[in-house]
This record gives sequence, structure tokens and C-alpha cells, in this order.
Amino acid sequence: MKSPSLLLRFTTLSIAILAGTCPAEEKPKPPEPPAYLSPETAGPDFSLQGEYESSPGGFKLGADVIALGNDNFRAVFHRQGLPGAGWDGSAKVVAEGKREGDLLRFRGGWTAVLDQSGLSGQTDQGETFQLKRVERHSPTEGAKAPAGAVILFDGTGVDAWHGGRMDDRHWLASGGKTKETFQSFQLHLEFILPFKPLGRGQSRGNSGVYLQDRYELQVLDSFGLKGEDNECGGIYRNSAPKVNLCYPPLQWQTYDIDFTAATFDDSGKRTKPAVVTVKHNGITVQDRLELTSATPGGGFETEVPAPGALQLQNHDNPVFYRNIWLVRK
Repeated sequence: MKSPSLLLRFTTLSIAILAGTCPAEEKPKPPEPPAYLSPETAGPDFSLQGEYESSPGGFKLGADVIALGNDNFRAVFHRQGLPGAGWDGSAKVVAEGKREGDLLRFRGGWTAVLDQSGLSGQTDQGETFQLKRVERHSPTEGAKAPAGAVILFDGTGVDAWHGGRMDDRHWLASGGKTKETFQSFQLHLEFILPFKPLGRGQSRGNSGVYLQDRYELQVLDSFGLKGEDNECGGIYRNSAPKVNLCYPPLQWQTYDIDFTAATFDDSGKRTKPAVVTVKHNGITVQDRLELTSATPGGGFETEVPAPGALQLQNHDNPVFYRNIWLVRK
């Protein structure tokens, strides 16, 4: 016969299993959704996902078509054009889509059909549209470092980084931190996000650029999303981007950052907050923003007078960077 204490433990564990309240360490962690790092391996959904816009002279409209995995898609329509390229800021229209053979059919307030020739459909007001897939490039992609700039990564090595890792494409993997520290500066960098159609929220291509290792500029595949402070272009826990300029995954994107460090008096009390302006793919998404606090997850949990490093956060996602340079102010 089992002892009373052993019987009690056995009964308690059985109830926990039935109730789904086993300790976290006894529950298997769900597998991470697959991440694709090139168009060649991304599958058929990748060729349909992307940005679509009308031809000049036609009904002005832009659309983000987002792959959600298992033949599911979402279309987000913008009147007058794509974000940063004509969109008038009016309410977006969302339609859900499903692959039906060689076609995608979207249904909602608006209806549309997508095939290799483009996206055609009708609004709830009876307006018809025909959109073509486009691939935008940031006007600062490939920007050359000016004289006197600190070259942090140019594809030739990772000597400027603690924990820096370069792959065989000569891209810098997330997870490094600069050996040098900085106060005020102007920074240019370029990043590329993986294609994770089954990923959701913060598991979809997550990284971050920590300024002075204390303020996080979010990096995330937030293509087609609302644009929050924890999405691309947002300063985490400080400010959402003015407009969501996130391109689709597997396209190079740029950040151009002007950062002025906080100032402190002799006692260590902050007298002026840090200020940052951010251009995402050439469009200002944070304009002279005063930073209210440090971001969790950096090397500094609080604001201090000391300079800080640049950190490219590793958040268990294959996010890569290139062409990183900095000019001290």
C-alpha cells in the first residue's frame, strides 16, 4: 500500500495534469515557427505577399498583402497609396484571404482576387481597382559613410563587436554589442527580417537596436500592422512610430538615427532627457522625441551619465544587419 504522503503527491500531480496546471518546466515548449532566409526557400506564399499599388492615373490605392501560413492571407488597404507614398492617413480596410488553387480570394468590406497578374477587386462603394506588386527601396540603402565616421560593420569583419558573428553572406547576425561606447551621434544601419508566415506578434522577426545600450528602437516584422511602440520604428515603452514604414520580410530596410544623449548635473540627476529622431526607410517616424526612461533588456536598466554601447538585440530570431556606421556629435 502506498504511504499517505506518496498517495497525496500522486493524486495532486494527476489533478494538475488533468487541469493543465503542471509546472512550466514539465510542459514542452511549442516549436518555433519556421523562418525562411531567402526567397528561393520561402515557398509559394512568399511570391504573393508584398506591397501593391495602383498605376498612375488609376484609382489611387495601396495594399499590404501579408502571408499568415497554411494558405491564409490578410490584405490591408490604404486610400491614396502606400504608407509613406501617398496614403492619406484615413482608416485602413482589412480583408481576410484564402488560397483557392492558383488564386487568393479576399472577403470583408471589400472583395478582391490576387493572382500572378496582380490584385483586383471592388470597394464597398463599388469602386474597382487593379493593383500591381511593387518592391520599394529606402533612399538611404547603401549610404556611404562620410569622412571621419566610425565604421562599425562593412562586411569585412566583426572586430568592432563583442559577440559579433558574420555569416557566409558577410551579414552581421543580431546579438552583438560594440566595444566602443558613445554619447551623442548620428547612426546609419540596414537590416533584413526573416519570412515567418506562421509567426505572430513578437515572435515574427524580433530584434532591437539599443542606443547607448539603454534605449531600444524596435526591430520586428510588423509589415501591415498598426504600428505600436513594440513594433518596427517604435521606441519601446516610449513612443509608437508616426507611420508604419515596415517593408515586407526579406527586403533590406534602413534606420537613420540622430541621437542626443541625456545630460546630468554633478549629483547624477538628469537635467535634460535624451532626444532621438528616427528615419525608417527614409521617412521620419520619430521626430525629436524626448525619451522618458531606459528600456528593460539593455545593459543599463536606468539612465546614467556614462556613455553606452550600441547593442543589436538577440531575440531568438535570425535578423541580420549590414552597412553600420556612426558619426559622433
